[in-house]
Amino acid sequence: MPHVIGISGSLRAKSFNSSLLRAAAALAPQELAIEIAPIDSIPLYNGDVEERTFPQAVTDLKHRISQADGLLFATPEYNNSIPGVLKNVVDWLSRPPADVPKVFIGRPVALMGASNGNFGTVLSQAAWLPVLRTLQMQPFFGPRVLVSNAQNVFDDKGELIDDKIRDKLTGFLKAYAAFLQRTGGR
Repeated sequence: MPHVIGISGSLRAKSFNSSLLRAAAALAPQELAIEIAPIDSIPLYNGDVEERTFPQAVTDLKHRISQADGLLFATPEYNNSIPGVLKNVVDWLSRPPADVPKVFIGRPVALMGASNGNFGTVLSQAAWLPVLRTLQMQPFFGPRVLVSNAQNVFDDKGELIDDKIRDKLTGFLKAYAAFLQRTGGR
C-alpha cells in the first residue's frame, strides 16, 4: 500500500488547507495511507543556521519523506502564488543539494488547495510547477482539487461539510493512489 506524506502549507490553527489535508487522510481509499507531517517547528531558511547546526525538524521530515512513496501538498494561495511557509519547507528540504535525490528526485507529488476566493488555488498550484520541475519530481496531473469559498465547505471545527467537495476529493485520492501504483511510488 502506498504511503504518502501530507503537508499543509499553512500554520494557522483553523487553516482550510490543514482541514482539507485531514479530510484527505480520513477519506483515503484502503490502498493509500496518508501521514500528515507538521511543519510548525521548521525555522525560516538561513544559510548561517544551516552551517552552524542543521535543524532536527528538517532532518526528521527528510527521513519521513525518503521512506514515503509520495507527497501530498495542501497549498494555500497567497498573493496569487506559492505560500511562503510551504516554499520555506521545500527550500530547507533541498539542503544540502546532495540530499535532493533522496527527498525529491522522482518522487510523485500531488497538489490540492483551499481558498476563501472564487478560484480555489489554481494560481498557486500552477506556480508550484517550476519548483517541482527543478526538483525533478513526478507531478500528478489527474483530477484537480481546487476548493473555492472554503469558508462554506468546512464547519467551525474544520470538518468537511460539502458533499460535492467530498466526492471530488475522494475521486482525486483514488486517482492519485492509482498513479502511485502505476509509477511504483518512490
